[in-house]
Amino acid sequence: MYKRKIPISLDCGLDLIGEVLYGKWKMRLLYFISEGHKRPSELQRKIPHASRRVLNAQLKELGQHELVTKMIYPQIPPKVEYSLTELGKTLIPVINTLGKWGDKNERRLRKVILKRLK
Repeated sequence: MYKRKIPISLDCGLDLIGEVLYGKWKMRLLYFISEGHKRPSELQRKIPHASRRVLNAQLKELGQHELVTKMIYPQIPPKVEYSLTELGKTLIPVINTLGKWGDKNERRLRKVILKRLK
């Protein structure tokens, strides 16, 4: 079993947010699920650079943090859909605000990110 090298710090709201949303694709997954993309294959198409394994792991963590629910329909082949919980829905305005901030500062952010990668 995986053992963390750095202990979890839950001393403030930012620590809690970081613990729940840490992961490259989690905010995008929440956003796309809120838009109605609920099937794993739809989410994979929306985020093609992410591997299915990573998306599944991050969806599982979002479920453990009670931000999404997973519905498995009893049919052959099994049909799986994700939806936001009431708690997950409260994050969408925050994610939208962060996205708008990123759009507003896109040129500057691209510049500093690319500079760092050189």
